Amino acid sequence: MEQTHTLVLLVEDHPGVLNRVVSLMRRRSFNIDSITVGHSEQPGISRMTIQLRGNSEDIEQATKQLYKLLEVLKVSDLTPQEAMIRELVLVKVAAKGAVRAEVIQTASIYNARVLDATPNSLMIEMSGTEEEIESFLTMMRVYGIREMVRSGKVALARVAQRKAGHPDRVVEGAFAAAD
Repeated sequence: MEQTHTLVLLVEDHPGVLNRVVSLMRRRSFNIDSITVGHSEQPGISRMTIQLRGNSEDIEQATKQLYKLLEVLKVSDLTPQEAMIRELVLVKVAAKGAVRAEVIQTASIYNARVLDATPNSLMIEMSGTEEEIESFLTMMRVYGIREMVRSGKVALARVAQRKAGHPDRVVEGAFAAAD
């Protein structure tokens, strides 16, 4: 059964790596819904987050093919239960006069923040799940979206936590206190 998968890749930060990864996905007939690339915590290593649809067998085969690329160091297929998956949206909304306060109040409901203001518009930033972003944009469309940009999804595996009383047992998917 086809479902959404979030692949997180650690790759060497070299020119052309993104092209090689995307070409591999294209050759395997995957439609990429979202792709983001950025520096990781390790110098010279980038993190790619790719969201695509496919059945488990196809994703497993794509993962094996990704490992054949010399620059790919690690591939993880994260489920929503195993990861925090978020995206960012910047939106310019028409906001004159009395409507301005209404737009700001609506944005605050979504924990969004105003980044810039002109006499006729507001620029608002909001991050969250895809569903939260869609809900926020539905509300902003009422006021008139002048311009908008969305990032792709980014994902991090949840922190594993040691189970109380069992220092050798790890509970996956739980948040751990920072050391």
